[in-house]
Amino acid sequence: MTPAPDPWPAAHLPASYVLADARVPAGLLAPPFGPADAEGLVALDIAITDGRIAALARPGGAPDGLPRLPLAGRLALPGLIDIHTHLDKGFIWPRAPNPDGSFEGAVRAVLADRTNWNEQDIARRFDFALRCAYAHGTVAIRTHLDSDGEPAEAAWRVFAQMRDQWAGRIDLQAVGLMPIERMLDEAATDRLIALVREHGGRLGTYTYVTPHLDAGLERLFDAAERFGLALDLHVDERDSEARALHDIAAIARRRRFEGPILAGHCCALALKDDAEIDRTLDLVAQAGIAVVALPLCNLYLQDRIEARTPRWRGITLLHEMAARGIEVMVGSDNTRDPFYAYGDLDLVEVWREASRIAHLDHPFGDWPAIIARTPARHMGVAAGTLAIGARADLILFTARSLNELLARPQGDRIVLREGKAIDRTLPDYGELDDLMAPKGARA
Repeated sequence: MTPAPDPWPAAHLPASYVLADARVPAGLLAPPFGPADAEGLVALDIAITDGRIAALARPGGAPDGLPRLPLAGRLALPGLIDIHTHLDKGFIWPRAPNPDGSFEGAVRAVLADRTNWNEQDIARRFDFALRCAYAHGTVAIRTHLDSDGEPAEAAWRVFAQMRDQWAGRIDLQAVGLMPIERMLDEAATDRLIALVREHGGRLGTYTYVTPHLDAGLERLFDAAERFGLALDLHVDERDSEARALHDIAAIARRRRFEGPILAGHCCALALKDDAEIDRTLDLVAQAGIAVVALPLCNLYLQDRIEARTPRWRGITLLHEMAARGIEVMVGSDNTRDPFYAYGDLDLVEVWREASRIAHLDHPFGDWPAIIARTPARHMGVAAGTLAIGARADLILFTARSLNELLARPQGDRIVLREGKAIDRTLPDYGELDDLMAPKGARA
């Protein structure tokens, strides 16, 4: 077997070189480049000069005279895009564990923990999360920020600081998040809109079964239209009778809403009958709504009943959506907080598990786009594809096929930023130990 490439230190990489005989998913090349193999992979040389992709060519066709670093058929992906996270509440598990793993237990634990959410606490956990994502190869992240109540302004200030500090490494976007019923509170809505507009964010809410759903959605669309705001929503996450996805699509169609809409979760759709699924998805496609599934968090929370094996996978209908031309993605969602006890903002892990859970294989087709090209397009960031002139932000793997890639955790990957290998050392959980102590016991 051909040996794996050495993990080249950044200092040893020349300004110009060729990644020779790489394999890349065809759908992550711009423009498309063929022919592709049975897994949809294309063999090519990637020439890198001064931190950018200078050429893409068939193996052996890269410019002469450049040092060739042999990948020997191993995989290369562009930097990845995590379009749905919660960096304000991440990594609080040691001080705020979910007592029973339920959605209700998560809500209670987070509400109790919010007394700890001062600016320093949020900033340290936020930065910890970004260092994890960076080490794994993520180049852009959208985070939801709880924006109802006292810690909201601190969370948005931290977001603004981190967006500046991480510029050039991770592009950051934010969504102001508030319960749908709170949209009927004029003062709360005004505060939310002010924060979103001040920081260039998106308007968000989370929906659930409530008599106030329709009125709340109308107020949400009123605000979005008045101020020209994009919508990024938590939809039908936990209630089997939920119908918000249908209603959001119907309202968007009726209003001829022109702003982008991203609907997250949409879990309840999997429990509907075929006729209701068809009606809802037809409306979603007509309204141009994109959907992001959060499989790891939803599997953790959904259908959790003590001493009973869950029957509900908790993932929305990605295949049926994709067949209608609806843009679909997956994201990390929560990490080590009461809504999901695990996770590390590693999109390769998310993609691997989504592939197993939702059968995103046989064939793999265009599914690699769900953590790269598609969320990049929705976020409006120049990332997620390999293209001549693009920044040389890549992830290199020892895997030679998508089957090999998704079979192992890929802890030995090499992450290139502007053509240089970064230090992939993950932050130590111990860094946050002093924040996890009971409030009265902290130094």
